[in-house]
Amino acid sequence: MGFQLHPTAGVEVGVRLPNVLGRDEMPFMPPDGQLDSLRVVQPAPYAPPPATQRLIDELYREELIEARAMSPEQKLLAGQQLFEAACRITMAGIRNQFPDASEAQCRAILRQRLEYQRRLEETS
Repeated sequence: MGFQLHPTAGVEVGVRLPNVLGRDEMPFMPPDGQLDSLRVVQPAPYAPPPATQRLIDELYREELIEARAMSPEQKLLAGQQLFEAACRITMAGIRNQFPDASEAQCRAILRQRLEYQRRLEETS
């Protein structure tokens, strides 16, 4: 089912982030000796049981039918809701990664991650 990236993958090596946590470190980068942790991790191939795959396929078809029936306004709203949900999940991950960070620091890290994503999309 594809591949997974290491949590720090996708961030340019050697980029120094603003010091939002008050530490003299790059919070998203591994130490130089551990750059192999940026490599793509290939999981073992997995195929769900046939009955499960049929259910997955049916649910996907239903989602497609619902999406095609949506008005442009509904699609725009759904996109905003998905983005907000992704931000909430990312903030939870940031809070877990940096338990001592304030809410303002967590938001600054989220903004940094969104900016890195935007830059990656521009260069690809």
